[in-house]
Amino acid sequence: MSETPRSRETGGDTSTGLPQRRTGPAFAHTPHRSDGRSPQTPRGARQPDPGGRPGTIPPVPGRPAIFLLLLSLLGLALTTWQVLVSGPLLTPDERLSRALVRTVPDAVTERLSDLGNAPVAVPVLLLAMAYSVRRSRAWAPALTAGLAMALVPAVIVPLKEWTARPGPLEPWAAGYFPSGHTATSAVAYIGAALLISPYARRPWPMAAALLLTAATATGLILRGWHWPLDVLASCFLCTLLLVPVAHAVRRTVRTS
Repeated sequence: MSETPRSRETGGDTSTGLPQRRTGPAFAHTPHRSDGRSPQTPRGARQPDPGGRPGTIPPVPGRPAIFLLLLSLLGLALTTWQVLVSGPLLTPDERLSRALVRTVPDAVTERLSDLGNAPVAVPVLLLAMAYSVRRSRAWAPALTAGLAMALVPAVIVPLKEWTARPGPLEPWAAGYFPSGHTATSAVAYIGAALLISPYARRPWPMAAALLLTAATATGLILRGWHWPLDVLASCFLCTLLLVPVAHAVRRTVRTS
């Protein structure tokens, strides 16, 4: 039988003891990474989440948020352009509005629309901001949410003046695009949900926020105070404002 490399290598070894552990890269006690970091975060070093459960290594953020921002910016630009040039999107928008306006009693739709009033929505956000600071001991998420709310009129008012779109029931008036009530409700309620969700055991804050925002938008369309495209543009705008809030919340939770 021919001698194999294995037999030549061990031929001179007459020891009858147990096989010895080899000291090579494959048997090193601690694997090494090319970037110098530890290959695995020790279980004891992981930070717990706000509920006290063991934390996990967060995924690398960035791409989904950037994609969402770009998509929202494109949607806002497209709807604004269509209003400015009286583009083809206005035809189905106006038809849909005429089919829906006042199909529900005004007493109902007006109450729904009132959810987007600043005296109703903004205090909800303020309470959530105070709660977030108390629980996280960090100001960044609350300040980011407050800045998002401050930017609503700063962006909405110039857009209204620039587009000068008439209303469904008031063709002689102007300044209906985009919907300020929709933007106020979305930033207030969804922003509040983002701030308190890390400390809630169930996802009810976000569900309630989405329900309140949808109710506001529905009331505005059914009452005839806004075209559907006005509301859609505000949703795109609010996404641009709320993504930084969500990022600030995630970053604070990871580092706390």
